Amino acid sequence: MTITTLAEDNHWWFATRTWSLLNMLDAHLPRRDGKVLDIGCGAGNMMHHLARYGHVQGVEVDARPVAMARARGYDVQQGDATRRLTFEEASFDLVTILDVLEHVEDDVAMLREAYRVTRPRGWLAITTPAFQALWSYNDEINGHKRRYTPHELRTRVQSVGFRVRRLTFGFFLVFPLAAPLILLRNRLGTKKQLRSHHLSQDEYQVEMEPVAPPINTILRAVGRLEATLVASVDLPIGTSLMCLAEKV
Repeated sequence: MTITTLAEDNHWWFATRTWSLLNMLDAHLPRRDGKVLDIGCGAGNMMHHLARYGHVQGVEVDARPVAMARARGYDVQQGDATRRLTFEEASFDLVTILDVLEHVEDDVAMLREAYRVTRPRGWLAITTPAFQALWSYNDEINGHKRRYTPHELRTRVQSVGFRVRRLTFGFFLVFPLAAPLILLRNRLGTKKQLRSHHLSQDEYQVEMEPVAPPINTILRAVGRLEATLVASVDLPIGTSLMCLAEKV
C-alpha cells in the first residue's frame, strides 16, 4: 500500500512549494498517464503529489531515505544521477530535481543525465535555493554546495540542451520577512538545532524547522495565494527558484 499523505504536507514551506510547482506544471502537462522520474527523491516526499502526472519512479543516492521510500510503497532505486542511471534514453515525460541540484558537486552532470532520460518534448522541473548571500546554517545542515541566481540556473539548464520556459522565484510573499531574518540569524550566529542525516547516521532526512500551529496556518494561506500567482506570473524575488524547461 502506497502512502498518499505525509506529515511534511502540512508544513507551510513544503505546502507552498508543492502548490506552486503543481500550478506551474498543470499549465504545461495536460496528460496524466505519463512516466515521471523524481531525481534525488529522498524518502519520496513528493512522489504522491507527482503521481497526478502518471507513474512515478524515484532515484536517490542515500540508502537511508531509499529504505524509507520503499517502506512507504514507492518505486525507488538507489543510484547516483551525476552518473549514468539504469533508465533508457528518452524514457520519461517529466523529470523533477526538487531541492537537489544544490547538493551535488557536479550539477551539470546531473542536468545532463536528466536530459538523456527525458523524452523529446518532455519536461524538466527544478526547485533550488536562491542567492548565495542568503547562505545560512540551514544550508550547512542540508549539505548544500551552493545557492543559485536566475542567470546561473538558466545557464546550466540550457547548457545541456533544455529550453527554459518558466523561471520564477519562490517564497516571494514572505521574502520581506524571511531574508532579513536569515541575515539577522547569520549575524547573531543563531543555529537552530535540527535533526539531519548529514549529521547523524540515525536520520534519513533533515528535520523541518518547527512552526507554531497558528503561524503555520497563516503562512499556508500566504502560500496558497502565492501559488495562484505563480500559475501565470514569474515572481521578481524570493528565497528559492523554480524552473520549468522543455527538451527540444
